[in-house]
Amino acid sequence: MSSQPQIKIPATYMRGGTSKGVFFKLDDLPESAQVAGQARDQLLLRVIGSPDPYGKQIDGMGGATSSTSKTVILSKSTQPEHDVDYLFGQVSIDQPFVDWSGNCGNLTAAVGSFAISHGFGGPSRIPENGICTVRIWQKNIEKTIIAHVPITNGQVQETGDFELDGVTFPAAEVQIEFLDPADDGEEGGDMFPTGNVVDTLDVPEVGSFQATFINAGIPTIFLNAHDLGYTGTELQDAINSDAQALTRFEKIRAYGAVQMGLISDVSQAAARQHTPKIAFVAPASTYQSSSGKTVQAQDVDLLVRALSMGKLHHAMMGTAAVAIGTAAAIPGTLVNLAAGGGAREAVRFGHPSGSLRVGAQAEQQGEKWVVKKAIMSRSARVLMEGWVRVPADSF
Repeated sequence: MSSQPQIKIPATYMRGGTSKGVFFKLDDLPESAQVAGQARDQLLLRVIGSPDPYGKQIDGMGGATSSTSKTVILSKSTQPEHDVDYLFGQVSIDQPFVDWSGNCGNLTAAVGSFAISHGFGGPSRIPENGICTVRIWQKNIEKTIIAHVPITNGQVQETGDFELDGVTFPAAEVQIEFLDPADDGEEGGDMFPTGNVVDTLDVPEVGSFQATFINAGIPTIFLNAHDLGYTGTELQDAINSDAQALTRFEKIRAYGAVQMGLISDVSQAAARQHTPKIAFVAPASTYQSSSGKTVQAQDVDLLVRALSMGKLHHAMMGTAAVAIGTAAAIPGTLVNLAAGGGAREAVRFGHPSGSLRVGAQAEQQGEKWVVKKAIMSRSARVLMEGWVRVPADSF
């Protein structure tokens, strides 16, 4: 039996927000993987350790959760007035595919740091001490994101005292601005793809639910926790250990995706795990977070729990936080009503690991709502850098 040697590819392992993933420069990839297609997907699957029938990603860099089965490809931007092009691939854990249908908001914080450290922004724009503004073109959703990265002594500052619920240790704060986050591309069109802030979602053999469908940050389906039999205070184990509940959520997500116009048949949802997201909301109440810290009802505006790649997220996806902030700013959505209704430009919501504040500026133009930008804070740092190795015949 002949054997193929391993090849090594320059890579950086980074945490961004409550996610972590393997970062590549586009021109460091093997030539066949520098363009979209099967070779690129096969390479990234092998790097992360998928598909893994054991669900552990033991033979790769992935951590067997939606938050850790991620890849990023970066290059000098081809867009005017931008520094870096950011392409995100969500790698399935147990299936042989990479989902390119959406962005990862959490890893965006690490994109800014990586871009500065690898010279994408130009040295003249990096202060000796202060904040460096990185203009990111998010290729998956074709949107602009601005990262405000702290600089100390001419280098990216990674350590600091900013605490982010869902992340173990404090680090330097990175503010992220998602400009014009509502989807205006081919899929879904308007921010509210049905034209309504609240719809009825009928799911055969499951039930009928009030739902807010929104394309902002990432396509998201919001439901009321009470309608699902939940309080909104649930932690990961309460949902993820319940196979029947996960199956029900996936069926709701599939029918919601059809109603949003993202897919034409529910059977297509299985190959589109990253989008849309599904989340449920509830009015503020006191609960104990997964870290043991008590989240007081008076300290949050509402509670939100969101599922990613078929499992309840341990904290909150950055893109879903954009959707939450956007929906909260628009009167009448389920998110807005759970937060108490009325006009607002910022909301603090409770999630399984604690709470998060996100701001959004929304205005009504005629019969349509428009969101100029959504803002949140994250942190990021390099965990490891060097090379990843994969068998030469794996892609």
